[in-house]
Amino acid sequence: MFTLAVSHLDAPMVIAHHLIWTAYGWWLPNDPRGSMSRTIASDVIAELGQLHYGRKRVQPSTRTLREFFDRAKDKLKFERVEFSPHDVKFIANAIGETIRSRVYTCYACAIMSDHVHLVIRKHRDTAEKMIGHFQEGSRLKLLDANVREPNHPVWGGPGWKVFLDSPDDIRRTIPYVQENPIKIRRSKQVWDFVKDYDGWPFHAGSRMRMR
Repeated sequence: MFTLAVSHLDAPMVIAHHLIWTAYGWWLPNDPRGSMSRTIASDVIAELGQLHYGRKRVQPSTRTLREFFDRAKDKLKFERVEFSPHDVKFIANAIGETIRSRVYTCYACAIMSDHVHLVIRKHRDTAEKMIGHFQEGSRLKLLDANVREPNHPVWGGPGWKVFLDSPDDIRRTIPYVQENPIKIRRSKQVWDFVKDYDGWPFHAGSRMRMR
C-alpha cells in the first residue's frame, strides 16, 4: 500500500468566478429545483417539502414551481418582492461602488428581477467574501432609498459560485450572463463597471503568456 502525493500544481488554476445569488424568498432550502442548503432552519418552511442538496437533474415544471412559490408566500417572515427597473439601478450602483472600492474586475453582470449574475476575476477576496460585500452594499443602498423595510433581508442567502479555470470558460460564461435579460425579452444590460475580457492572465504582454 502506498499513498500517491498529488502536487497542488496538478489542480486547475481558478482565474475567475461566476457568482450567483437570489433575492429573498426566491430559492428556499427545499426548492423543488434543489438547493445548496444542507439543513432547513425553519419548521414552517420545512413543511413545504423535502430537502434535496444540489440542483436536480430533472427540473420541475413551471406549474410545479409556481405552486411551490404560492404555498411558500404565506410562510415567509418577510415579503418576497421582485426587483423593479428602479431597484435594478440602485443595485447596479451599489455593485459598481463595491467593484471600484475593492478593486475587483468584472467581465459580465446581469441583474434580474429575482437574482444576480456576475463574472468576476480572481481576487484576494474569496468568492464568498465578494458575494457578501455585494449583498451588503446593495441591501444598504435599497434601504437608504426606502424601497425596502428597514429589517428586510433583501437577499435570500449566501448564493453560490462556479469556478472558471480557463479563458475559454470565461468566454463561454460571459455571453450566458449577458443573455439572461434577453431570454425574458428585456433589453441587454450595459454597465460602466463591466470590462471587456482581455484573456487575463494570458493576455498580451503578461508573464503567464511568455512562459
